[in-house]
Amino acid sequence: MNETQALDALGALAQETRLRIVRLLVTAGPDGMAAGTIGEAMGATSSRLSFHLTHLEAAGLVRSRRKGRSIRYSAVYDALSGLIAFLMRDCCQGHPKVCTPAVAALSIPACLPSEPVE
Repeated sequence: MNETQALDALGALAQETRLRIVRLLVTAGPDGMAAGTIGEAMGATSSRLSFHLTHLEAAGLVRSRRKGRSIRYSAVYDALSGLIAFLMRDCCQGHPKVCTPAVAALSIPACLPSEPVE
């Protein structure tokens, strides 16, 4: 991720509804959620929801796909990981303990593989 992409992503996330949508889609997993379900969870009208989803999609943080008669949205995990990596790239500057809290926060049990990775 380069600086321009990071600025686009951070700008998209710097709004309460969009941040909540991304967090919801992250927890939904790779299959994502139907637009209507997201709207219900956010308490947003379809036009407002569409505005926010379009903004997030333009920033590369979510993607949409048609499934039957509905549109499903899912988080783009590579883009979110890239943003975190961009922010943390120069973190330690020779002082590893500076990054320890951030690394520990990323070691959430739900995010760890349940089976050994080979």
